[in-house]
Amino acid sequence: MNIPFVDLKAQYESIKEEIDGAIFEVISKSAFVGGPYVDSFERAFALFCKSKHCVGVGNGTDALFITLRALGIGKGDEVIVPANSFIATSEAVTMTGARVAFVDINPQTYNMDPNKLEDYLKKRLTPNASRLAPQPKAVIPVHLYGQPAEMDPILTLAEKYDLKVVEDAAQAHGALYRGRRIGSIGHVACFSFYPGKNLGAYGDGGAIVTNDDQLAQRVRLIANHGRMDKYNHEIEGVNSRLDGLQAAVLEVKLRHLPEWTEGRRKNAHLYNACLEDTELVTPEEIDRAKAVYHLYVVRIKAGLREKLQDYLRVKGISTGIHYPIALPNLKAYAYLNHREEEFPEATQASREILSLPMFPELKESHIQYIAGILKEFFHSNRAS
Repeated sequence: MNIPFVDLKAQYESIKEEIDGAIFEVISKSAFVGGPYVDSFERAFALFCKSKHCVGVGNGTDALFITLRALGIGKGDEVIVPANSFIATSEAVTMTGARVAFVDINPQTYNMDPNKLEDYLKKRLTPNASRLAPQPKAVIPVHLYGQPAEMDPILTLAEKYDLKVVEDAAQAHGALYRGRRIGSIGHVACFSFYPGKNLGAYGDGGAIVTNDDQLAQRVRLIANHGRMDKYNHEIEGVNSRLDGLQAAVLEVKLRHLPEWTEGRRKNAHLYNACLEDTELVTPEEIDRAKAVYHLYVVRIKAGLREKLQDYLRVKGISTGIHYPIALPNLKAYAYLNHREEEFPEATQASREILSLPMFPELKESHIQYIAGILKEFFHSNRAS
């Protein structure tokens, strides 16, 4: 049996007529940049996120960068991000000229630990702290793997320390936190529509979602060369626009997203049941949250992961590691002179996490097969 990590072809086959029809319609009307299909998707996605505004942009990284710039963040400022995420989260900060600061994670959720955030802010903002150093202006909680971050304590800290809250929702389309849709909780939220996401385009794409009228206007201005009218450039902006073809594809897929989400959740719960008597640590959902399982990430004792990956590969099972190096430990951030011991939870997790196949079309028989192979591995490993 061969089980891919994700199967985008199976998804396409299930909605082929709708997708083909939407693409044909865009091409027949030459509505490639801006236009009715982008407008329609932006309205639909804003409604889905329970927010007033959605601005489509070129990709998720641009969404973060444009948002931070629209918030006025730049040189002399600091933005706090979790130590466990894809580099786009931190990369967007330094693109503005601001300094990135890392906070360790909760080992149960792999998301930013609000207690560690509070400790960091207390240390950074004491009366004796240098006012010449970059000052914290925003925090980016990431809803990693589709698991909502603990937003209420983060929001409380943000209000206390006058920070903007930018949700990185690139992996959490449709997730819920205490009855609120991810994307409607912070000051603003950023999404990626990279093809492998829960809501994925057929190319790059992203969106910025907010209830702030002025921020939405500023974001749209920056993303479109600093203009609202064709040649009336109010500022120097960038070129980052969601195109008509991707918008049409995304609107088709958005109609199916709730059903696909339930498929992912069903598969995650089946995985949990099948793996409860193994040596793996399976995902946990925080209180009153509804995760969307962009990834199904388990944890295995350090030193066994690569051996297990090889074993699964031979048996036809594809896996991934998200992410094998914690952000502050990357060579890209060597200039910050961090030590691995400063982020013990993110560092340890990076050595133990493993992502198993996860997509809505994954069959019960596939999960049972994967679980059987995992049990076989642990049995043989104990025997040896």
